[in-house]
Amino acid sequence: MAMLTAFRTTTLPRFSSSIFASRLVLVADSDKFTHSLAEPWAGLVHIVQQKGGYSHIIAAANSFGKNILPRAAALLDVSPITDVINIFGSSQFVRPIYAGNALCTVRYTGSSPCMLTIRSTSFPVPAVSANSRSNEAPISQVDLSTFGEDSVGKSRYVQHTSQDTERPDLGSARVVVTGGRGLKSAENFKMMEKLAEKLGAAVGATRAAVDAGFVPNDLQVGQTGKIVAPELYMAFGVSGAIQHIAGMRDSRVIVAVNKDSDAPIFQVADYGLVGDLFEVIPELLEKLPEKK
Repeated sequence: MAMLTAFRTTTLPRFSSSIFASRLVLVADSDKFTHSLAEPWAGLVHIVQQKGGYSHIIAAANSFGKNILPRAAALLDVSPITDVINIFGSSQFVRPIYAGNALCTVRYTGSSPCMLTIRSTSFPVPAVSANSRSNEAPISQVDLSTFGEDSVGKSRYVQHTSQDTERPDLGSARVVVTGGRGLKSAENFKMMEKLAEKLGAAVGATRAAVDAGFVPNDLQVGQTGKIVAPELYMAFGVSGAIQHIAGMRDSRVIVAVNKDSDAPIFQVADYGLVGDLFEVIPELLEKLPEKK
């Protein structure tokens, strides 16, 4: 079963949580959408747009949105705008370029729909009001009678694997502790996991640590990994390559520990400690209280 939110507008003021008050929820009830494969989901977006004529189609800039939206845009013959971090009007948006070192303001001048992926960490979470239930959107079933079989079959679901952990999700955690190549081995990376348990944090990693086989790639933070913006981001043994900084520079407080005083990570850190992480982390583990 797939659920889509219908969104039609002629004016789009500067971003606010009220913009995304759903007016209609579309439900496509079919086993073809059980797994998030690009072909059937893009075909579904195509059908919904043809029947609804919506002005905007929006997805989060995560693996799900990045997988489906470009293919759906190709079917609709429009050019998507990716990684939007701010919205000004119905057709003007801000997105980062050059690994986040510059911001680009773009105006969409193509035909409808305007298709966007939104970097959700750049926008505040709206407060739930007491009368939110009074604004519940109606639910409508999507007519799949014209859904073609050519939309499925080009790829197939094999299996899904995930780590069995009670730690918060990396993309939405309030605290993230990240290790880099300076940890030297997968065995040493267990120190990060112990620290995360004490802080109630999610564990992240740089691409260098992932490529070295210390941790799986779903923990990668950066331009080619996950974009995070926690309240506290702690980086241990992270040099601070621009590709990594692009994925965490919006964090509210950044703490860096590195024995290289010239490491680029110190240029974006709010607090920096030049020291050996193999001495700093055990001391933190000793002095931090157990998470209740």
